[in-house]
Amino acid sequence: MQIQELEVFISPQGKVSFGVRGVPGKKCLDLTKVLEQDLGGEILEREETSEMVSSEVPATIARKQQARN
Repeated sequence: MQIQELEVFISPQGKVSFGVRGVPGKKCLDLTKVLEQDLGGEILEREETSEMVSSEVPATIARKQQARN
């Protein structure tokens, strides 16, 4: 089984960005859904890479949200 990773970064300005590796296709969206809801911020950017749209290759995504004040 391939290792699945979720990285979370918080900037000094309070923006949150996270990426998923080792998850095929759009299943990575399921992993980040809870974080998006908990943060309660607006999604400012979503990057869907070629790995994400391919079901055979691990997915990597990056999203940015505003952190809750």
